[in-house]
Amino acid sequence: MTIRPILIHPDPRLKKRCDLVTDITDELRRAADDMLQTMYDAPGVGLAGPQVGLMKRILVMDCVKDPDAAPKPMVLINPEITWSSEAVNTYEEGCLSIPEQYAEVTRPAEVAVRWLTLDGTAEEERFDGLWATCVQHEIDHLDGKLFIDYLTPLKRQLITRKMQKLKREQARL
Repeated sequence: MTIRPILIHPDPRLKKRCDLVTDITDELRRAADDMLQTMYDAPGVGLAGPQVGLMKRILVMDCVKDPDAAPKPMVLINPEITWSSEAVNTYEEGCLSIPEQYAEVTRPAEVAVRWLTLDGTAEEERFDGLWATCVQHEIDHLDGKLFIDYLTPLKRQLITRKMQKLKREQARL
């Protein structure tokens, strides 16, 4: 497994809609393993394909935060939300592509999601709590949407400027 570099906003790839996965290949399985390793190393609870330059509809997540509990790594291929609750939750969200920036985002409290596994099996599950927020956040990435797109234009602009400055500083190093 390889830890892949995570793209930092603003990067045009983070604003593009990803292509459907048409074949589940060994290369895609290796990419999923790399994505999980990258997510855990970051550390984060979710990571979508475009964040590592893979413009396919694939995401990984593991929202188990308790250090004594077993991890629950999940790989979702071509995920789609099939149902959303009317009830909402507001979480302070962050993003591995927008480091050290956080903002409250309101999303449906529960969602049902359908996806393919790495062996091509169709799955469907209902998520709530942090899992629901995470899966919606990562599916947004697959559609070219970032959590800052839910903020006011001024807040979005301030965060974007901070990221541009961070990228300039990283380039100098």
